[in-house]
Amino acid sequence: MAISFDKALGIHPDSMLIRSRRAEILATNIANADTPGYKAKDIDFASELKAAKLNQQHGNTMVRTHEKHIAGGSKFAGDSEMFRVPNQPDTGDENSVDIQVERNLYTQNAMEYQASLQFLGGRFKGLNKALGSQG
Repeated sequence: MAISFDKALGIHPDSMLIRSRRAEILATNIANADTPGYKAKDIDFASELKAAKLNQQHGNTMVRTHEKHIAGGSKFAGDSEMFRVPNQPDTGDENSVDIQVERNLYTQNAMEYQASLQFLGGRFKGLNKALGSQG
């Protein structure tokens, strides 16, 4: 019987991809904290995870524009990137980055990434145990 890694690993690989992308966006915000006119961005993790679940259940397809193109799809929709509503009034340079908020969100995202990594590690241990008991 074949093992479906998508089913065996669940949503954890997609969660890690989304959290990785979010870390990049938050790091970009931190790097641009002093850039005049820069607007802080973030992604909607919940909507990205929901899209990943739907893609996992129904398959993620792409429109082929030529018969020689390979069929495929993306695991990360990436379309939920949005500008953050600032918590503080404009400081005069039209930059909406609040460095303390960004650092806190980055730290929280890193901890949640580690949790997803531990869940995924547990899944691999379970698969390893199941495969070891077959022999």
